[in-house]
Amino acid sequence: MSRIEQFVVPYIQSHVSVPLKTDKIYKEECCFSYETPESPDGLYIDLKTFIGYSKKNLQLNYQRNGHKLYLHIKRIKKLQEQEQESEPPKKKPTVMAIGVPGGFDTDESKQFVFEDTLSMVVYPEFEIFPLPDPNMPQKVNDSISSILSYDSAARVEEAAEWKQEDRVSIYANDLVQLNNGVKIPPSGWKCSKCDLTENLWMNLTDGSILCGRKNFDGTGGNGHALEHFKTTNFPLCVKLGTISADVNSIDVFSYAEDDMVKDPLLSKHLAHFGIDLTKMEKTEKTVSEMEIDRNLNFDWSRIQEQDKVLQPAFGPGFTGLINLGNSCYLASVMQVMFSIPDFQKRYYTSCEDIFRNAPTDAAADFTTQISKLAKGLLSGEYSKVEEEPSDNETVSQTANGIRPRMFKSVIGKGHHEFSTMRQQDAVEFFQYLLTAVERSEKRFDNGSRDPSKVFQFDVQERIECSQSHKVKYTERSENLLALPIPLEKATNRDEVVAYEQRKKQESKDQQEKNKEEPVRPRVPFSACLEVFAADEVVPGFFSTAIQAKTNAIKRTRLATFPDVLVIQLRKFYVGEDWSPKKLDVFVDVPDNIDIEFLRAHGKQPNEELLPESGSSQPAFTADQNIVSELLGMGFPQNRCEKAAYVTKNAGAEVAMNWLLEHMEDPDIDAPIEVPKSSGSVFNADEEAISMLCSMGFSRDQATKALKATDNNLERATEWIFSHMDDMDQDTSEPKSQSNKRDGPAKYTLLGFISHMGSSTFSGHYVCHIKKDGKWYLFNDNKVALSENPPRDMGYLYFFQRV
Repeated sequence: MSRIEQFVVPYIQSHVSVPLKTDKIYKEECCFSYETPESPDGLYIDLKTFIGYSKKNLQLNYQRNGHKLYLHIKRIKKLQEQEQESEPPKKKPTVMAIGVPGGFDTDESKQFVFEDTLSMVVYPEFEIFPLPDPNMPQKVNDSISSILSYDSAARVEEAAEWKQEDRVSIYANDLVQLNNGVKIPPSGWKCSKCDLTENLWMNLTDGSILCGRKNFDGTGGNGHALEHFKTTNFPLCVKLGTISADVNSIDVFSYAEDDMVKDPLLSKHLAHFGIDLTKMEKTEKTVSEMEIDRNLNFDWSRIQEQDKVLQPAFGPGFTGLINLGNSCYLASVMQVMFSIPDFQKRYYTSCEDIFRNAPTDAAADFTTQISKLAKGLLSGEYSKVEEEPSDNETVSQTANGIRPRMFKSVIGKGHHEFSTMRQQDAVEFFQYLLTAVERSEKRFDNGSRDPSKVFQFDVQERIECSQSHKVKYTERSENLLALPIPLEKATNRDEVVAYEQRKKQESKDQQEKNKEEPVRPRVPFSACLEVFAADEVVPGFFSTAIQAKTNAIKRTRLATFPDVLVIQLRKFYVGEDWSPKKLDVFVDVPDNIDIEFLRAHGKQPNEELLPESGSSQPAFTADQNIVSELLGMGFPQNRCEKAAYVTKNAGAEVAMNWLLEHMEDPDIDAPIEVPKSSGSVFNADEEAISMLCSMGFSRDQATKALKATDNNLERATEWIFSHMDDMDQDTSEPKSQSNKRDGPAKYTLLGFISHMGSSTFSGHYVCHIKKDGKWYLFNDNKVALSENPPRDMGYLYFFQRV
C-alpha cells in the first residue's frame, strides 16, 4: 500500500472539498494569529473549510473539527536585483492619506520576488507529500488547484472596498451651457465682483469668473462664486489656475453637491468658452495640494514628531498596525483600546478559551478576530527588530507590525462606511466599535464581562421653566463627553487677531516669502469645561406648569463617572457657508484633571417637578446618538433634534444631509411640533419580534425598539443597544439607581488620538499612549518613544480614573 493510499485516500470524501468562486479562501493569514505563508513555518490551508492556520494552531483546529488534510504553502521573500543605477525621485503626495495610491510614502519602496514551496500535509501524523505529485487523487488536486488559482478572501474584499470611483457630478453629463458669447482668455483673470486675481473659479454654465470661499484665517476669497450659485443655481465651477493638459489634476467643484467632483466632459465644457486645456499651464495649487502643504508644514510634522529622531520601541504592547489604506483611524482607536486593562483581560488573557470555542467560520467571527488582534498587539510576537538584508538575500522573517485585515473585514461588514477604504471619523468608529462589542458580549454570560462598560456613564439634564421655576430631570447613557472649544477664551487672542490682519494685508508673494508660522488660538482646557457646565437658554420650551411655550434653563451634569472617561474636542464644525471645517486651534489639555464640580446631585428638597403632560405623550423621541453627532458638527440643538425627527432617527448621515438641504428654510429654527399620540395601538411586526427575541431580547424590549424605528428590524437592533440602560426607566425624574460604574472624578491622561487634515474624511490619525510613565507614539506600524507628545493638538482624549 502506498503512502497516499494509507494516509490520504481514506479521508478524501469527508475531509476535502473543491471550492467554488463564491467561496471564501483564507490563504494569506492564519485565522487565529498573524502567521502567513512568509512566516518561518508557512501556512496550512484546511482542504475542507479553506481556512488557513499556523503550524502551532493546527492542533487547535484538529481538536475543533478533526480535519486532517492541509495544503502547506511556504513562501520565500527575496529582494529583486536592481537594474537601475539610481532610484527615481519620489513623487510628491497628491492624496491626504497613507497607504493609498498617490498618498504618503510608507517606506516600502523595495521590490521583492516570491518563491513558493507547496506540499500536502496529513495531520496529526505530519505525513508530507511534496507537490505536484502525479499520484495524488484528482479531488485533492482539484481542491488545491482551485485554492491556488482563486483570489483570497482578503483580496476579494480589498478590491470591493477600493471599488470607489471618483465621484462624478450628477450634473456633468446634462450640464446646460449658455450661448452668451463669453470667451475666457488663457490668463489675466479677475473676479467680476472684486479685485481678487487668485483662487478664481469659472462657472461652467455661464462662464462667470468669481472668487472662492474665505478661509478660516481670512485668506482665500470673498465667496462671490458661492453667492452666484445661490442666485442662479448654476452648479459646477472649475478652478482656473489648475487647468492643464492633466485633466485629473483640475479642480471641479459642485456647489449643488457641496463637494469636489469629476466632470467626464470637462474638456468639452471648457472648449465652449474657448479654453483649450492642452495649451494651458497650471499656475495654482489644487485644493488637495494646499491641504497637503499645510499639513506638511506644521500639523503633519509636529503631531508625528518628525523633527525628532525617535527611539523605536519593540516588544509586548508595542506592536504597530500596518496601514491597509486609510485604516489609520482604526489603528489609532484599537491601540488605545488595548492599553485599557478591561479590554486586555477580556480579549487577550482569555484569547485561548475564545479560540477553542470559536465557531466554524472563525475568520468571520467578531469575538475571535478582536481576540486575535489583541494577541497580535500584546504578545510581542510581531514586534521585533528586523534586520536589513543585502541585495538578493532572503528577507528576514522577523515580523514588525501586523495587518488587521480580518478584523477590519468583520467590524466593517454591512456598514456603509466602515466597509470601504475611505477615511473615517475616529470618534464614529470608537462608538461603533463599542456597539459591536456590546452586541457580541450579550452572547456570553449576558454581557457580564463586557469591557465597553468601562466607558459608560449617565448624563443628567435639568430643565427649569423660567416662569414657574419648576424643574424636570432626564438622564441618558453616553460613552464620551463632547466639549465645545470657545475661541473667545483664547489666552493669545490679541496675537491671533494681529496675525490674521497681517495676512489679509499681505500679497501672495509676501506670504510665500515670509513663511511665517501661523498663530493659532490657544484655549485652556478649563474653558472648554466651563462652557459645557454653563446654563443654556432653551427657547420655545413647552412648560406643562403654565401650559404654554416659554424659555427654559438647561443644565447638564454627569450622574456617574466612568472608569475611563473619553473626551472629544469639537474641532469639526459647519461654517457659515455650510461647508465642513476644522478649528485650527491649540487646547492645553493637562495630564491630570478633577471634574467633581460636574457631578449631578438630582432633585433638591426645595425643587418642585414639572407636572406630567398627561396620557397624551409625544409620538417621537430624538435618538440622542444622532443628536450628539450633529452637535459635534456644530449644528444648534433644536436643528439637531428637528433633523432626527424629520428623518425618523434614520441615522446621523441622513439627518446631516437633511439639515444641509434645508438650511435656508424660514422655519428651520422654529420649535419642533411633535404630534401627540392619539392613543392608537402600535402593531409590532411579529416576525421582527421573533427575530429580536431569538437574539436574547425580551418581547417588551423588542416592541419598544420596533415602535421607535417604524418596524425596521435592523434599526431596531441598533436602537436596543443604544438604549439598554434606559429602556425601562421613567425619565420624568432622576433615576434612583444606576448600573453604571461610578467613582471619584479624578483622572489621569492615558492616551490621545490626533488628526491631521481639514476633514474627518481625509488626512491621517496617530495616537500617543502612556505606558509605565513614558509616552509612546503609535503611527501605523511605527512605534517609538515620544519626546514631546502634542497634547494640545489632540482630538480624542482617554482619561483613566486615578
